[in-house]
Amino acid sequence: MILTVTPNPSLDRTYELPSLDRGRVLRAAGDRVDPGGKGVTVSRAAAAAGVPTTAVLPLGGAPGVLLAELLGGQGVDVTAVSITGQTRSNISLAEPDGTLTKINATGPELSPQESALLLDTVRTARADASWIAGCGSLPGGLGPEWYADLVAAGREAGARVALDAPGPALRAALPAGPDVIKPNTSELAATVGRRLSTLGDAVEAAQELRALGAGAVLACLGRDGLLLVGEQGACHGTAPAAAARSTVGSGSAALAGFLIAGGDGPGALCSALAHGAAADRLPGPAMPAPSDLRQAEVRITRDLPLDLPLAEPGTP
Repeated sequence: MILTVTPNPSLDRTYELPSLDRGRVLRAAGDRVDPGGKGVTVSRAAAAAGVPTTAVLPLGGAPGVLLAELLGGQGVDVTAVSITGQTRSNISLAEPDGTLTKINATGPELSPQESALLLDTVRTARADASWIAGCGSLPGGLGPEWYADLVAAGREAGARVALDAPGPALRAALPAGPDVIKPNTSELAATVGRRLSTLGDAVEAAQELRALGAGAVLACLGRDGLLLVGEQGACHGTAPAAAARSTVGSGSAALAGFLIAGGDGPGALCSALAHGAAADRLPGPAMPAPSDLRQAEVRITRDLPLDLPLAEPGTP
């Protein structure tokens, strides 16, 4: 079972527009509402793959109620932590050419009591979780050290912990020893404080993060695939590029695929790539079922081309 923790979940409303013309009254061609937040998406991907999952979420107000209902309808068990503030609502404006304009709300501010309750809920809700995945931005009231506290709570619960955390929160969590972290190229560069131009640069940066406490680094390199650096060494993988119908949630789908396959080694890396690529091929925020995966098309190598220039270099 995969237990996810999303400290700042959202209700995501998407409007489809013929074009985005500033200063005018626009009529949407269609709209939809979906559960949002990186950890939420990991749970949705796990559920779509038939893997039991529980999402621990701070929820408040009508948006929180609707978010829990939508997740329940997708096979995700929700353990809600009631908060005084209201769960944030985000807006996406989608144009026919694939351009997506997103407006993300800041979200509620959690009190010290709500923050502590969220961690206590993780300790009690873990059940038979093999992995606890903490993902996404932190709301007001939670300092960058909060994810380090989550790692400690996971250790107490006897589960392995994966983190997909931004900026200062990622670095603050490293001494706590998360089992795997999932930065993208920019986050990897920001954490080590230098530009990453080649695959070799990314490998060196991942090794530095391991020296600071991370068990393994699963780095998302955009068009250059995924890089895994762990106890078994480094391996790199790619999936065939295809016209993406939507890139929403593909990184979280990749993390789910990695954890579903055990969270270690080339086999898990292959699963991560297959899940991420399948999510790209699906419309909107849809998550792939097993029949959507094309693992035979994934390419994994331990013979890394270290001088390979990154298509999307990381800048601190």
